[in-house]
Amino acid sequence: MMCAADLDADAGAALAVAHAPSARMPVARMRRSMCSSVCSSALETLAEEVPVALEYNGVSHAVMLATPTDLAEFALGFSLSEAIIASPAEFYGVEIEHGAAGITAHIDIAAGAFMRLKQRRRSLAGRTGCGLCGVDSLSQVVRALPLVAPTRALSDAAIRRAVAEVRQQQPLNRLTGATHAASWCGRDGAPRITFEDVGRHNALDKLIGGLQRSQADLSDGFVFITSRASVEMVQKAATVGIGAMVAISAPTALAVRTALACGMTLVAFARGDDFTAYAHGANIRMEAA
Repeated sequence: MMCAADLDADAGAALAVAHAPSARMPVARMRRSMCSSVCSSALETLAEEVPVALEYNGVSHAVMLATPTDLAEFALGFSLSEAIIASPAEFYGVEIEHGAAGITAHIDIAAGAFMRLKQRRRSLAGRTGCGLCGVDSLSQVVRALPLVAPTRALSDAAIRRAVAEVRQQQPLNRLTGATHAASWCGRDGAPRITFEDVGRHNALDKLIGGLQRSQADLSDGFVFITSRASVEMVQKAATVGIGAMVAISAPTALAVRTALACGMTLVAFARGDDFTAYAHGANIRMEAA
């Protein structure tokens, strides 16, 4: 029988950095029966969080806690969604280095982009669920966004299909219950490409990087996220020209105002057959049942 003391004895080993997306770890399960409490030992699969340092032209810029998969897409997507580069043409490449303390993404960007980055240099300390860590001025919070093209792909049937099918594209979440997903869905609502991460922002950045690598037509689909629709999620999507976002959870008021201002169709509380349109709902095509 394993007890809490047995778990504590392994705490030091558990702090070692791992580079797999998940790990099997011992747990003690406590259950109350009619007459007594029962303790049983088991192994559970847990999602990993690994420090990922993003380094531009040899200079450290950000450290995010992330799931250590699809890091090339993450580096490209983060660079685009944070407006570090203006286009994929300014992204020359990335080398992923695994170390004892974590992972470093050595990113090579154009000299002009690097000069712009140095001019607005900020220090970020990423953590799960963190979106605006280290922002040092109010102007960086509500930044100017491009107007996005109205979506031609969003219908009520497509939203419902995405709700039903994106969950099937989340193997890591099925194992751990601890990861978010960001999925690109076609005009029929079928998920085309999905990325998972312990951080919702990281999952979206990975998706943005994947879309850019595949040169997807961003006017012919929509983003589906398994999280709330906060302002930084809207900002990241709008920065690269995505015109529609669907979330399973709530939006914030600032996210709605931002979506209204930049022309993004924003849908939230998409669960089962129901959803609520918060911005530019007139762009949603209603189809006969």
